[in-house]
Amino acid sequence: MAPRYRKQWRDYRTPAGGRPVKTFLDKLTDEEVAAIIAGMMEVEQQGLVCARHLRGDIYEVRADAATRSFRLLFSAEGRYKQVLLSLSIYEKRTQKIPVAELELAEKRLADWRSRGRKN
Repeated sequence: MAPRYRKQWRDYRTPAGGRPVKTFLDKLTDEEVAAIIAGMMEVEQQGLVCARHLRGDIYEVRADAATRSFRLLFSAEGRYKQVLLSLSIYEKRTQKIPVAELELAEKRLADWRSRGRKN
């Protein structure tokens, strides 16, 4: 039986040290943050089966608060996919995923990988 590695969430950090996902979350109500964290915990505990694959290495966590819905874009990184790297988050307003958000997540993932996962 293969060893089981604990999954753990990490924020993408810009080269200057900014944390765009945390900055977004800081502007939300406690109830909205709780809904997002609940979705993140589900993925942490049950794996990628709880997330929706978008394209490449990008997945999304869906979070529905009482009045608004959010989507967190992330990637499973590391040798055993144990790092869940949050890349982008946005308020869902349409049926389709905003192309700009998906491209931003891909750009941040490429940046994170190019810096050698040292952030």
